[in-house]
Amino acid sequence: MQDVDLGRLEDLPKEYLDELTQQNLVPLWPSLRGVLPPTKPKPLTRPTSWSYESIRPLLLKAGDLTPIEKAERRVLVLANPGHGLQKMQASSAIYLGMQLLLPGEWAPSHRHTPNAVRMIVEGEGAYTTVEGEKCLMSRGDLILTPTGLWHEHGHDGQDPVIWLDVLDLPLVYYMEASYHVNGGRQEVLAGEGAQKHSGANVLPTPFFARSNSAYPVLRYPWVDVKKALIALSQDPSEVEAVQITYINPSNGQDAENILGFYALMLRPAQTLRLPARSPACVFHVIEGDGVHLSFEDHAFDLKCADTACVPGYGATVLKNHSSSSPVFLFMADESPLHRKLGLYENWG
Repeated sequence: MQDVDLGRLEDLPKEYLDELTQQNLVPLWPSLRGVLPPTKPKPLTRPTSWSYESIRPLLLKAGDLTPIEKAERRVLVLANPGHGLQKMQASSAIYLGMQLLLPGEWAPSHRHTPNAVRMIVEGEGAYTTVEGEKCLMSRGDLILTPTGLWHEHGHDGQDPVIWLDVLDLPLVYYMEASYHVNGGRQEVLAGEGAQKHSGANVLPTPFFARSNSAYPVLRYPWVDVKKALIALSQDPSEVEAVQITYINPSNGQDAENILGFYALMLRPAQTLRLPARSPACVFHVIEGDGVHLSFEDHAFDLKCADTACVPGYGATVLKNHSSSSPVFLFMADESPLHRKLGLYENWG
């Protein structure tokens, strides 16, 4: 059935429109197709990539220009032009930022309503303390700072440390629920959730698990994730997509409740087609020579530490540049949110 032509705003008399405005009223029909387009959405999110080679010197320069005391969090936001750079969005629900911490610096403790994760890009010697748990940072590690948990960053090493921040800030801000609270230095507690929950397909008895926390694991070491991907790639069933999901081990659900996080390995020279799905997705190259990413009529060559974001409702094709070694990617998407809202679609 052909879609009907709807009346336009300019078809209405100015006197009528003025009267509507005075009563805080708006006619729906001229804008109906904008909010309910036919067949599928028209995302504002554009396929976009960010070069780490270009970002890094600008981030280091920010370290010279702005002391941590003036910045609190020294970050360059990876903004998607489809949403407007001033909105600081990578997609409708995802915020991305590259954050720098220099030797000897301390980014003060605070907590906030948006959920956040840190994917470590470069450097050693830094850490994030979350609710008293000191999470050391190494390249490829994923560290959670979920909603409402106190967290701070410190650096005892010799060289700059840089990581990729991924937050659900755009959604929480849109809901008018975004705020933060400042705090003092945390007392570091003994133990680490990753050690208690790693390997052997077992969980600690609840009595010994982290108490009063919905997030028993806050740090996912890259050394363990990479090992799992390599083992999966050697499975005799030869799964096409060598991919793992970061989960909460206490319930088997996603590590956080709004965004999903994954690691993907492409075998040497592998080309992998990811089917069209409703959520937007972020790709970040953790390790390897790089990958060619194509989405509809857009294409990007991503080198190590580069980042890209693509909207939903289109297929993504990834090709490993190297014919002799694998490439490893970190991915973040809006799948948990879409599933909770009953909006998730996958066209296989």
